[in-house]
Amino acid sequence: MEKRIIYFTLCIFLVLTFVACKKEVTTVQKPMAEKTGIKGMETDTKESQEAYKVTKEEYFYESRGRRDPFMPLIVIPKQISTRKKGSSPMESFGVDEIILIAIASDKDKYYALVFLPDKKTYTITEGIALGLEGGKVDKITPNEVIITEYIKDYRGELKPKVTELKLHKEEE
Repeated sequence: MEKRIIYFTLCIFLVLTFVACKKEVTTVQKPMAEKTGIKGMETDTKESQEAYKVTKEEYFYESRGRRDPFMPLIVIPKQISTRKKGSSPMESFGVDEIILIAIASDKDKYYALVFLPDKKTYTITEGIALGLEGGKVDKITPNEVIITEYIKDYRGELKPKVTELKLHKEEE
C-alpha cells in the first residue's frame, strides 16, 4: 500500500514538472534611439577615427642566450639504473614496483612473498639484495618488510632511504 502511494505521488510530481516547463518565453524588443542630424559631428568623428587608428605593434622575443622561464632552476638528473650482469631478478626492478603478498614465519625467522613486475613471485628473507639501488632487506615483521637503499642526493652524497612494504594496504 505504501509503495502505491509513493508511486502515485512521484507520477503527479513528474507530470506537474513537465507541464510547468512548457511555458513560452516572450522577448520584448525595445525601440532603438534615432541618430541626430548634426553636421559638424560627422566631420569630427571621421577625423577622430583617423587619429585613433591603432597601429598593430609586433613583438619579437629573442631567446638566444636566455634560459627557459618554464624550466626549474635546479635540475636533478635522473639516473636510470640498469640491470647488472649476474644480478638476480629482484635487483632488476625498483623497490616502489615490488608488491608484498604474504609473510610467513618459521621457528626463528620470517619469510616474505613478493610479486615483481615480471609477473613472478619470489620468497625473500632478511639480508637479501632487493631493488635497483642495491637495497637490502633489513627486517621482516609480521606486518611489513623494511628495505634500506643508499641513494645519491642532489649534492652527490649517499643518503639512506628506508622503504616499508606493508602487508595491509590500509596501514600505508
